[in-house]
Amino acid sequence: MDSLRLDNILFEKVTVNFDDRFTLSEIDWTIEPNQHWVITGTNGAGKSALAAVLAGVGDIERGTVTCLPKNVGLVSFEAQAGLIAKELKKDDADIMDVISLGTPVREMIFDYCADPDLAQELVEKFGIYPLLDRAFRKLSTGETRKVMLIRALANKPDLLILDEPFDGLDVDTLAMLQAHLASIIDTTPMVMVLNRFDEMPDFITHIAYVDHGRLALTVDKSDENAFNELYQLLHLKTTDLDIPEADPANTLPALDPRQPLVTLNQATIKYGDTIIVDKLDWTIERGQHWQLSGPNGSGKTCVLSLITGDHPQCYTNDIFVFGFQRGNGESIWQIKQFIGYVSTSLQWEYRVSTSCKNVIISGFYDSIGMYTKSSDNQKKIADQWLALLGMTDRADQPFNKLSYGDQRLLLIARAMVKHPPLLILDEPCLGLDDMNRQLVLALIEKICEGKETTVLYVNHHAEDKIKGIENYLGLKK
Repeated sequence: MDSLRLDNILFEKVTVNFDDRFTLSEIDWTIEPNQHWVITGTNGAGKSALAAVLAGVGDIERGTVTCLPKNVGLVSFEAQAGLIAKELKKDDADIMDVISLGTPVREMIFDYCADPDLAQELVEKFGIYPLLDRAFRKLSTGETRKVMLIRALANKPDLLILDEPFDGLDVDTLAMLQAHLASIIDTTPMVMVLNRFDEMPDFITHIAYVDHGRLALTVDKSDENAFNELYQLLHLKTTDLDIPEADPANTLPALDPRQPLVTLNQATIKYGDTIIVDKLDWTIERGQHWQLSGPNGSGKTCVLSLITGDHPQCYTNDIFVFGFQRGNGESIWQIKQFIGYVSTSLQWEYRVSTSCKNVIISGFYDSIGMYTKSSDNQKKIADQWLALLGMTDRADQPFNKLSYGDQRLLLIARAMVKHPPLLILDEPCLGLDDMNRQLVLALIEKICEGKETTVLYVNHHAEDKIKGIENYLGLKK
């Protein structure tokens, strides 16, 4: 069947439940007949679940999926396990003391194919001819995978779904499979689930990025910038690199570990008769990541300025910050040395023409630009941050030539180089497109995995949750 004659497969606000084990939520997705997709994301994000829906798996609770082909070929670890389980059940059927020998490979392949000649050709190419009379359940995992690939390909599906199809294949078999898939791209639309970008076939046209059970992004592979950003996002999500260490020569004064980082007691901000913040009690403990949300005018920025000491009414309120009681003689710099701060206004101010590497190093000096000779260790730490961000190759590029999102990532790294006890991210995703927003959120998640810095993430939407942040304060206007 010519794939170009197929209708678009359309997901509209689809929520799918998988036996209460996992849920895909609010999926909007269109697959056109001439497209070949890769679904990617981190472990547990929902990649395989989304692919399985295309094969009719899962209970659709809301939304609609239209124009799914009836003849779908599915190769996945879940489907593989299902076939093995089905075969093992035959052992339980000890009727008349007959011991089930299981279904032979020959039957598994040739009784379920639309093209026996193609099946025979693939049997020889995959090198499983000697296995045809062996019971399917007696095969190794790799051999079972080969049988499933042959079954799916020989059935000439209208849609071919391959979940990690290259796992466990030797070099020769991998090359053979890739060549065969490339030979059917004009007649068979494909959807693959892949963790590794370097395994992506050249014929893939689009990428779907799944995160926390949602289809977060779709990217046209021909869009080079979007493709590179997605690669960077997956690097941030999956890299084993930890947050780089602080510079021993720039250590901050020790804080009393028994004291909360911030305590606001009945904090109130008002202008005349207008009350912006009314009797707010709030304590931020070490390692207790917070999300502060609320609409415009709810007082988010005012609360932040009470903490940083930038609001004049911080001295008329009962506030303890890093063990200091505000208004008892401490300087604003005594407070700010313990805070890393990133905001859109900082990005507007950071207009100097300096390299990406120097932007990170400037965090050691709390400066905009570099006016001091940096140490070798500071340069090394900056290189580690660039590696974490997937931006090593851009170390010497001018900061002001980068995308808005990459600038924001560098400013977060700049705020983190000293490992401040408190990192305040004031609307860090403001003005970012979906891709750059995902990049910034991934970096925040990476920081939350660390132990030294407490994150205070400020945004408009309480439902915009970040893994690792489990404490929420919502302000009302």
